[in-house]
Amino acid sequence: MLQEYRKGNAGGEVMIQGKRLRGYAQVNGNIGCHMGADELTSALFRGGPAITMTGFHGLELADLDARDATFNQVVFRDCTFDGVDFSRSGFTDVVFEGCRFLSCIMEACWLNRVDFRSCSAPGISFAKGRFTGVAMEDAQLRYANFSEVNIKGLRMRSCSLAESAWRATRLSGVALDRCDLSRAEVARTSLTGIDLSSCDIAGIVVSSDFRELRGCIIAPEQAAELIGLLGVRIRED
Repeated sequence: MLQEYRKGNAGGEVMIQGKRLRGYAQVNGNIGCHMGADELTSALFRGGPAITMTGFHGLELADLDARDATFNQVVFRDCTFDGVDFSRSGFTDVVFEGCRFLSCIMEACWLNRVDFRSCSAPGISFAKGRFTGVAMEDAQLRYANFSEVNIKGLRMRSCSLAESAWRATRLSGVALDRCDLSRAEVARTSLTGIDLSSCDIAGIVVSSDFRELRGCIIAPEQAAELIGLLGVRIRED
């Protein structure tokens, strides 16, 4: 299907006739590869490198300590990260497209204008990090850990977040569209003002007083799901 695009206010693309999620990353998607895989691996091995203005395609990194690295204006396309520890790293204007994250850690990271497109990252941990403009579309994030993340700007569309953890997470500027939040744990995380009406919230885990749900927006058909948390059943005629 022919699609039409225009430039978004945050540098990402906006699909006028279609469904693409507007991203935050301000980076040229066609940026060339100015660093080879061996050079990147060597830089990460030395510790705390600054990786800037480059693209990677089909990169495979395994069992690598990438802590305290800085990535600025970088595009990763169809890359595989297996057992890579990105803890305490910083990502600014970075795109991950078609990437796979296996047993990876991004704890205490700062993700600033970062887009994830059609990525698979089951069980990835972003715990105790900071998001300032993150977009995720068509992402597989089952069991992911977003606990204690300070979020100011997060757009998610068609993402699998089943059984993910959002404990004591601070949410601001969050937009969720058709995401699977079934059996997700949101204890001590306020959902006030967040529209969940298009999402699957079956079995969502909250505190005993349900305070996390106060002020959130749901569809009428989801009310029965939440009433079930109270142990109340609706009689069907």
